[in-house]
Formats: sequence, C-alpha cells, structure tokens
Amino acid sequence: MNDLTLVNNEFLRQFEIKVDDNLARIEYSEQERKIFLTKLHIPDEIKDKDFQEAFMVKVLEFIQEKNLSVVPTSPTIASFVRGNRRYKRLLPVGML
Repeated sequence: MNDLTLVNNEFLRQFEIKVDDNLARIEYSEQERKIFLTKLHIPDEIKDKDFQEAFMVKVLEFIQEKNLSVVPTSPTIASFVRGNRRYKRLLPVGML
C-alpha cells in the first residue's frame, strides 16, 4: 500500500487516491489552522480495511506535515484517529 499517491485537490477540497479507474476521496474544509475531515468515500471495488487505513494514514501524515489540527467529523475517520495514539495529538485541545 506504500505506492499509493495522495493528491490534495484544493479546488474540490478533497484528498484523493486513484486506484485503477476508481477514485477514493476524503472531503474536507479548512478553517484557521484546522482541517475538518467531513466525508470518506471509497468505491466498492477497492473497499477493504487495509486500503481504508492506508488512505487515512496518508491524509493524517499530510496534515501533520502542514502543522494543522484535525477535526474528524466523519465517524469512520474519528474512530480511526481516536484509536491511534500517534494521531491523537493532531486533535485540537479538549477534543478526544
């Protein structure tokens, strides 16, 4: 899963990874120094737990490099962030 290329499509405000002819995406909105991850869309053709986790890791690593806080409003992404100590520090103060 390391060969996945993450694209930040700023125009559509979404992170994208293309696998064959399928496009997985995480929609976001940015406000001040926070990025709100609002929706996770993974086509059925590439839907598996390993891909989903690899995609979220790539997005969270990107956010970490930009020194932003993350506010996951998607239940799937929120659960992933809360379940991974490594990414909890990206959450704004008081949000666990």
